Amino acid sequence: MDQSGDVGHRILRLTALGLGQDIDAFTRLTDDGWHYLRVLRFPAASTTSERGIGAHTDYGLLVIAAQDEVGQALHIRPPIPRESRNRNWLAEESAAGAYEDDDKWTYVKPVPHTFTVFPGDMFQFITGGELLSTPHKVKLADKERYAFAYFHEPNFQAVVRPLGSTDDAESLHYGSHFTSMFTRCYPDRITTQRIHAEGRLSVLEKLRMKAFPSPRSSGTGPTDHFGVRFGGVSSR
Repeated sequence: MDQSGDVGHRILRLTALGLGQDIDAFTRLTDDGWHYLRVLRFPAASTTSERGIGAHTDYGLLVIAAQDEVGQALHIRPPIPRESRNRNWLAEESAAGAYEDDDKWTYVKPVPHTFTVFPGDMFQFITGGELLSTPHKVKLADKERYAFAYFHEPNFQAVVRPLGSTDDAESLHYGSHFTSMFTRCYPDRITTQRIHAEGRLSVLEKLRMKAFPSPRSSGTGPTDHFGVRFGGVSSR
């Protein structure tokens, strides 16, 4: 985890410089971040199923992934001119399953000692779509395979804003975003059921109010998953 975190930290600093920003423009968000690692096992394809994970984007900031030598599985969707990309942080939009059966996917061949790095939804939000969240999907190979994905994330209490903005109405509370995406993607999991049954969203609301001491916008823009309106943010 520490080594993956160090890689993530360096990538964020290089990305900030590449976008003409202060070197710590992104790492300030990830101090004491909500980082986590998933180890993934995929069974071999069968006569009834070749689908491992459907098309989606990751709802955080940065993903660093590695896969074994089996291959045949990971596909990404690069930016495509004039193609609309949904904004997962909005209640009205979802990237899940988008372009699943389209042919413009790129196979990611395993390369020894090499990571695959995905910008997540928060990069798309922060950069106004200059860096798009990377759609990806996984097919099942002809034999069992393993992969890991490390998620380098903002602090749970971080306030994430588009570059150059100081307006709370154009910002989101990362902990609220993470929780809403988790409960939306995994409604039947025991964790989601406990969040609702134990009234944990009221705790989250207190954290969000602490992050935004002044009232948010009540305009007519799109809303996040908690019904809070954004002030005209566009990341198409």
